[in-house]
Amino acid sequence: MNEEVRQAGPTAGRKEGARKGTGNGERNPAREGRRDQAADRDDRADRADEAAGRAVKEEAGRPHDVVLFGATGFVGALTAEYLAANAPADCRWALAARDLGKLERLRDRLAALHPAAADVPLIRADASDPAAVRELAAATRVLATTVGPYVLYGGEIVAGCAASGTDYVDLTGEPEFVDRTYVLHDAQARETGARLVHACGFDSIPADLGTYFTVAQLPRDVPIRVDGFMRSNALFSGGTLASALTAMGRAPQTLAAARERRLHEHRLPGRRIRGPLGVPRFSRETGTWGLPLPTLDPRIVTRSAAALDRYGPDFRYRHYASVKHLPFALGGTAAVGATAALAQLPPARQWLMDRWEPGRGPDAERRARSWFTVRFVGEGGGRRVLTEVSGGDPGYGETAKMLAESALCLAYDALPQRAGQLTTAVAMGDSLLDRLQKAGIRFRVASAR
Repeated sequence: MNEEVRQAGPTAGRKEGARKGTGNGERNPAREGRRDQAADRDDRADRADEAAGRAVKEEAGRPHDVVLFGATGFVGALTAEYLAANAPADCRWALAARDLGKLERLRDRLAALHPAAADVPLIRADASDPAAVRELAAATRVLATTVGPYVLYGGEIVAGCAASGTDYVDLTGEPEFVDRTYVLHDAQARETGARLVHACGFDSIPADLGTYFTVAQLPRDVPIRVDGFMRSNALFSGGTLASALTAMGRAPQTLAAARERRLHEHRLPGRRIRGPLGVPRFSRETGTWGLPLPTLDPRIVTRSAAALDRYGPDFRYRHYASVKHLPFALGGTAAVGATAALAQLPPARQWLMDRWEPGRGPDAERRARSWFTVRFVGEGGGRRVLTEVSGGDPGYGETAKMLAESALCLAYDALPQRAGQLTTAVAMGDSLLDRLQKAGIRFRVASAR
């Protein structure tokens, strides 16, 4: 393992008390109107707390602000490119993976475009080595990981972050991994001040922050209904396929993890939060057919709603794939069903994975032609709004942007004092929304009445 990590690990301590979590405290999910003097004082105090927490970590021997683990994979390399181009000049970021040779070639490629990247530290670590990944977690303030499938390779990484008080972001779309992380590590993360934020890419930022943005356009303290309709023309990489097939092939384990989580979660007295699957239907607002999407996205949205009072006393979210023509909708449903059935058989699952190996993905020209839109129909208190989140290539270019900006947001921005397993809306909210808008991802109100 890299020498600097061996030195950093044993000396890294917990976060300073100002960063320690206070659970799921509530806050306003949108900036509305002029802040009063008390709010201004609170903002200044939050910034001071953040600066103090950073200083304590540096004094405690953490040599890095952000470490990107899995940097040599397809999405990892795109995220490294984004950090090389956009990280603050004083950001102490590093690249980590199990193959030092690949890391060196990646750094050379980055340095050819951004000369300052020639000095980015390289750290050799293997996700299957518990001691190595725990030292890695203890050596940084924020650890961003692209190493999946997460249910197979992510457990030791998130455990190390929870134990070390290190903020953690990933790209998982695997409900089983998220639920097991909650059961195993949420309580410890609250104690150490670690913020464990899953699904910081196309899973599930457009759905989570898009709903957050939509709710902000509706009246307060009323029942709220939001439907999300997702469209894209993008292709996927081998790593994404491997993660999806692994998740599909673990249906019993996924159900067991969800049941165990429900035993640990607190109930919400006086509030009702729902995320029903829904049924196929035509949406007049979007002019498309909506097919229910049983992905991680609606679970993330409803957890944000449960944590934030701004979503109202009675909140419901439904999540759909959006297609223009019914025959395509039916064909797509049949294809997904057939793939899910094949994924239950290990030989068939492996055969499918071998068709597109991890580390491969669409080329730059194809990614440049890719796009996504998610439209949200929200209603509450007699008001109805249509909002939209849109951007370029969702699976890779925009996902790399989302992951990198999430890591930088946790490292640098004044955020609510929360800890444990959190969603992007709960952990970062307005700050991440602002970052993503400045980075070119569009959030807009299309119509309101």
